[in-house]
Amino acid sequence: MGSPNQPPDQGQPGVFGEQPTIGRQPGGYGQQPGGYGPQPGGYGQPGGYPQPGGYGQPGGYPQPGHQGMPTWTGGTGYPSMQTNGLAVAALICGVAQIMAGPLTGIPAIILGHIARSRIRQTGEQGAGLALAGLILGYAGLVLFIILVIAIIAVASSVRVRQGGGVGGGGGY
Repeated sequence: MGSPNQPPDQGQPGVFGEQPTIGRQPGGYGQQPGGYGPQPGGYGQPGGYPQPGGYGQPGGYPQPGHQGMPTWTGGTGYPSMQTNGLAVAALICGVAQIMAGPLTGIPAIILGHIARSRIRQTGEQGAGLALAGLILGYAGLVLFIILVIAIIAVASSVRVRQGGGVGGGGGY
């Protein structure tokens, strides 16, 4: 929006609310097609080149690689922490009890204990995975022992009923 003496279609550059249309650049900012130099009366800079002398970008942020600022080398910026492989294996064995049976619970318990001791020594990630593998391993082992006891109890009760008692005088 301009002053009252200025026509409304000729706004000043940088005034809020007035933006250039596609294909038309406001006076003073334009670059030639291809971006290699200023237009007459413009303030253009060759496109794709850093500012001369290592001056900062607009807003006060330095350009990467200039004036001691390191360039980005990739990664997340956090130190890489590895997860203990034994902890992962303990969890897998603990979950595998559901389909493979109780025999995978024993390796889950063993791997979980070894993983927890190594994690304390090395500081690796995976303490929760190792603990989950231990819990699943012990729970599966306890359920298996309860199941075996129940099967033995049922089998012994069936044998007593079929026997018919002592000296029953069964006619064979």
